[in-house]
Amino acid sequence: MTANILDGKAIAAELRQTIKVKVAERVASGERAPGLAVVLVGQDPASEVYVRNKRRSCEEVGFYSESHDLSADASQESLLALIDTLNAKDEIDGILVQLPLPDHIDEEAVIERILPTKDVDGFHPYNVGRLTLKMPILRPCTPKGVMTMLKKTGQKLEGMDAVIIGQSNIVGRPMAMELLAERCTITICHSRTKDLEQKVRNADVVVAAVGRANFVPGEWIKKGAIVIDVGINRLDTGKLAGDVDFEGCKENASWITPVPGGVGPMTIATLLENTLQAAELHSEVAE
Repeated sequence: MTANILDGKAIAAELRQTIKVKVAERVASGERAPGLAVVLVGQDPASEVYVRNKRRSCEEVGFYSESHDLSADASQESLLALIDTLNAKDEIDGILVQLPLPDHIDEEAVIERILPTKDVDGFHPYNVGRLTLKMPILRPCTPKGVMTMLKKTGQKLEGMDAVIIGQSNIVGRPMAMELLAERCTITICHSRTKDLEQKVRNADVVVAAVGRANFVPGEWIKKGAIVIDVGINRLDTGKLAGDVDFEGCKENASWITPVPGGVGPMTIATLLENTLQAAELHSEVAE
């Protein structure tokens, strides 16, 4: 068996085209284009690349966008004041503060300062709580993007055993809630998990989000399992690698995401989807 490839670039392009059409329809009907503000603190090279891609994607789909670049030594107070300003701007539907932030800034305080209705990353406790209660509005981008990809497999997720490697607030925990909503049986694994190998061997769906290159070997993957690789790691050679051994895992998996070109493009496309959703919600409130 050689796995089918879940092409995140192609699925994301399809989603962006759908968003572009909806934005054009909004504008043609006399409504304003959705607005996204992207805030970057410091000059982390990886963050700069992500932010540049997000800004380019906004242009592509016809969003109004604002860029706010702060120095690495910007105070927490100045960042919170900027968020307050953006919260109050009617033309801004979504606020994205690129993580990670410098050590002197409290990420939790920043996340909670963003209005839940403008939290297009889906990180605010309000939005995470709604997801947990099966009442989602703005869902965390990476897990939501993964669910979009899983639908493309045509596989019925109900009843499947799903193993998530990683318990972060950004991926692992909300990913568990997404899969649970599809009636999967969930196991979240982390650095204290016992017998990780056997848990992965039993899984119908494996989501790897541990941040360690080639952490999951191919022989751990059950024949026919779906493998979602959220990791992106730069090797000493400069090459990018995911959290699973792609070449080994694809021999057993039925579907697998590549790195690069898998989950990454879907995260950005889903951010745009969330921003359009936020704009639609704001329009409903304004009526």
